[in-house]
Amino acid sequence: MVWIVLGIIIVVILASCIKVVPQAKAVVLERLGAYQATWSVGIHFKLPIIDRVAKMVVLKEQVVDFAPQPVITKDNVTMRIDTVVFYQITDPKLYAYGVENPIMAIENLTATTLRNIIGDLELDQTLTSREIINTKMRVQLDSATDPWGIKVNRVELKNIIPPAAIQDAMEKQMKAEREKRESILIADGQKQSAILVAEGKKQSAILEAEAEKEAAILRAEAKKEATIREAEGQAEAILAVQRANAEGIKLINESNPSNAVLQIKSLEAFTKAADGHANKIIIPSDIQAIAGLSKSIVEVVKDK
Repeated sequence: MVWIVLGIIIVVILASCIKVVPQAKAVVLERLGAYQATWSVGIHFKLPIIDRVAKMVVLKEQVVDFAPQPVITKDNVTMRIDTVVFYQITDPKLYAYGVENPIMAIENLTATTLRNIIGDLELDQTLTSREIINTKMRVQLDSATDPWGIKVNRVELKNIIPPAAIQDAMEKQMKAEREKRESILIADGQKQSAILVAEGKKQSAILEAEAEKEAAILRAEAKKEATIREAEGQAEAILAVQRANAEGIKLINESNPSNAVLQIKSLEAFTKAADGHANKIIIPSDIQAIAGLSKSIVEVVKDK
């Protein structure tokens, strides 16, 4: 029975000497209280009793969210800022032996670093310079935690909480800015509308003037055409009269009239010239002789 118990004890001791390290973790091994080795992923064996696992270290990137810290700006405004730190353990030995409580050390270091950086900035700069503050804090924390085997990958300001009075003033300022932008947009809209209306009136006046100009040109051209046609008609009429006169003269010349006929035609011309309106007509002597001749001809005709 004793041998059975002794065998069980030996098996338990041997089993405890076998250690399997999972992925993304590391084991710090001590021998008789002194650092012996750092085990990485895989199966490992240690000596019973004299070797022990001092610390199991997580090598993955870790996130720690610290409570809001009170800080004072350069213009003496007290506010509260909470930060989020992303860190990763790069050296398990330094992490195990570098500092007693690494997370508390990082929190205190973050608070003091944040106070130093914010103390050099005014309120408006603090609210608008998050990226600058994040970068400065990451550089300083990474440098300070390097001896502890910790690498700070990123620092973010999660929230900036100014005093209630400052928040109220900021809200009023933002409201005033929004109202200002609204007024500017309304004024710009009215300006654009007035410009468009003026442009429309201008284009309308231009089109009306161009239409009136075209109409005047068309009227002038029509009047010109009418005048030309009228002049051509008058010219045609004069030409026709002249042609008729020429034909009459030609016919008279071709008929070879006697002097008596010519004198009678002259008398008819004088009669037409008087047209019953003249009180006195002076008839040449040769026409008077023709008149007497005509009277004699008429009497002879009557006798027959």
